[in-house]
Amino acid sequence: MPALNSAVMPLYVSWTENEQTHQARWYAENSSPPPKRIVPADDTLSADAAYRLVSQGTSVLWRGDFHNGRQLLQALARRIDKKKAHGRSDIAPTEPTEIFNRYRLHQSQRSQLLNKLLIELDANAHIALRRAPDAHEACRAALGDTPEPFLLSLRALQGIIGAHEWLKKGVPIPALGSNIHVHYGVFSPNRGEYIDLLAQAPLPATDLAFDIGTGSGVLAAVLAKRGVRKVIATDQDPRALACARENIDRLGLGGTIELQDVDLFPEGTSSLIVCNPPWIPAKPTTPVERAIYDPDNRMLLGFLNGLASHLTPKGEGWLIMSDLAEHLGLRSREFLLDAVANAGLHVAGRLDARPAHPKAMDEADPLHQARRIEVTSLWRLVRG
Repeated sequence: MPALNSAVMPLYVSWTENEQTHQARWYAENSSPPPKRIVPADDTLSADAAYRLVSQGTSVLWRGDFHNGRQLLQALARRIDKKKAHGRSDIAPTEPTEIFNRYRLHQSQRSQLLNKLLIELDANAHIALRRAPDAHEACRAALGDTPEPFLLSLRALQGIIGAHEWLKKGVPIPALGSNIHVHYGVFSPNRGEYIDLLAQAPLPATDLAFDIGTGSGVLAAVLAKRGVRKVIATDQDPRALACARENIDRLGLGGTIELQDVDLFPEGTSSLIVCNPPWIPAKPTTPVERAIYDPDNRMLLGFLNGLASHLTPKGEGWLIMSDLAEHLGLRSREFLLDAVANAGLHVAGRLDARPAHPKAMDEADPLHQARRIEVTSLWRLVRG
């Protein structure tokens, strides 16, 4: 839900500037607490001085040129990464799980520091800085109404603006012959291999399908385009449901796809039930990461354990997921196969695809060794 339009008690932050006390509402997508100490700064602040401040726990409220603020953020990122490189131990981790855990820890620490560079917007989401962009439309789309001035990190604002550009542009989906437009905070279908698998798998029937955890609605739309006469798509994230509704209506599929705000399965049975759960069993740190990280395999196991009771006798459940977690040592293939068997299911078939996204080719990525051998699969599951 947009934080500034939420029923949750709003948080405020205060600071001293020009010998006066100022206050604004605090916004953080990851629910981090308001900063305790804020120092206003402008173009006279050097990157080294800014790095010392944020490293000591002080947040910097940017009052200089907007473009210079962006450059300062990039300079801070370079210093953080350089310190990480210099701080490496002589013995680099070799176990995939340890590499992943260190990667996540660094990403978390990096985000905490970079998020200390703040920016203020007024009640109309206007930025009173030189060369600042018009952020009103992007902030309204991501946050809803902003009834009073608010502070957020410059990094978060860049994410909001960038997400809005993608929302307007859309993500091309060849299987639809159209674009999917993704809201801020909703997982974007940039990785096409899992959609291609859904588009290629033989349909067991075309009367009804369930799409569990629909997100942007892309898989439900592909099923409808393939000729499934009714699709019930579920999700519990208000942003995802709103995003899916807009995409469904834009594609003219409102008469075929029904959205339901439920946890996992709708009532009844279906001859086809599709789920693309988060692929990695780890804790998300932001709402959008809930589409990537699935703590304790909750959604995966919830889908498998509820599947048999919602399938028609000859129906199929399509589990679409990557084996990246297996290469990272976070989940074994045996765990997955045991979970399938324990749920009263067996594998009728499997389609595989190699990822073609840029990270799979990026040798500088700490997780490159796992990504280069990653396979995304569509598991065709039937009742045992």
